[in-house]
Amino acid sequence: METRKRVFGQEHLDTLTSMNSLAIAYGSQGRWKEAEKLHVQVYQTEERIWGKEHPETLMSKDYLAVALARQGRWEEAENLHVQVLEMRKRLLGQEHPDTLTSMANLADAWKLKDRGCKLPISSCMTPVSCLLV
Repeated sequence: METRKRVFGQEHLDTLTSMNSLAIAYGSQGRWKEAEKLHVQVYQTEERIWGKEHPETLMSKDYLAVALARQGRWEEAENLHVQVLEMRKRLLGQEHPDTLTSMANLADAWKLKDRGCKLPISSCMTPVSCLLV
């Protein structure tokens, strides 16, 4: 990631993708606070560069919501998941794979909230694969 920042710059797609990948790796190790920090950086950068409705921005916002849910921050996570879901429905349609992913991630957040727990899922590589637990 540091090499990409140096070579491509902080705002390059490859750099931002590497940052999200590292955040996902942190999450898979149960290091949700560290994951959150990176997801916030990526999301804020993408929103500033590409806008709120860009597919990359929406994906990063969804990743951030997953990290929040895994820390027991249900209300924040739910609000972000709902925002992403509503935008994806409007922009991509009800049956688009990204829209369905948003629905699944929101359902996962609700499931975690109902359990009242924070799950460190070592096998979780992406928000969607967390649903398999």
